[in-house]
Amino acid sequence: MPYLSPALNVMVGAARRAGRKLIRDFGEIENLQISMKGPADFVTTADKRTEAMLVEELQKARPGYCFLTEEHGAIDGPDKSHRFIIDPIDGTLNFMHGIPHFAISIGLEREDQLVSGVIYNPVTDEMYVAERGHGAYLNDKRLRVAARKKMNEVVLATGIPFLGREGHERFQHELSAVMGVTAGVRRFGAASLDLAYVAAGRFDGYWERGLNPWDVAAGILLVKEAGGVVTDLNGGGDALMGGTLLAANESLHRPILKMLKDAARAAG
Repeated sequence: MPYLSPALNVMVGAARRAGRKLIRDFGEIENLQISMKGPADFVTTADKRTEAMLVEELQKARPGYCFLTEEHGAIDGPDKSHRFIIDPIDGTLNFMHGIPHFAISIGLEREDQLVSGVIYNPVTDEMYVAERGHGAYLNDKRLRVAARKKMNEVVLATGIPFLGREGHERFQHELSAVMGVTAGVRRFGAASLDLAYVAAGRFDGYWERGLNPWDVAAGILLVKEAGGVVTDLNGGGDALMGGTLLAANESLHRPILKMLKDAARAAG
């Protein structure tokens, strides 16, 4: 059974309650009002409603905590030592198109260190949780990253730069390099679930650029608590705020990082 601290228990409860409403929204996808937030970056009424529900629930249980959310950005509070980092629907484009691969993601920082994480796909009812020092779990099953070491046996996940964003040529070089030596590459469109799948051993690694803290906060902790390595794409420790990320097991992380660096240099 996973260890649920009082804070993590609150996070799980909030995700489940918000998830029930999302399931109803997902079943009525054609009725959702959709507005454009940027190139290929959409926000639905469901995003806003889900975020409001999560913030309200968490504020009620933990008054004074700060927040960083996708829709409203920073929400200040008197307790500067704690911060919830929330993505109400990671995989909004999937959600909009009726693809059942999206998640609620909630991370909790204490003194600038990730200590609790929840990633919940309400369609599959898969609840991923992690507590610093207590491991990572999918529902009641303990998670460990995959143990594969041979590059020709691994499956990696990634994200493709959206329309209007820079980095397409660099990504093509990275993808070409990875495709040449691995068993396969997957692009599912939800960073939090990509990281959860690395923690569960479904993917052997995951890299992406152009990320936000709410995309990866909970997933970073999941991978680390499942025995994996997470860095930015320079090999440093700024995966949460730096916008780039590579997650893999200890054996694969270094060779994948070198391959991606070499490909990026080749792209100029």
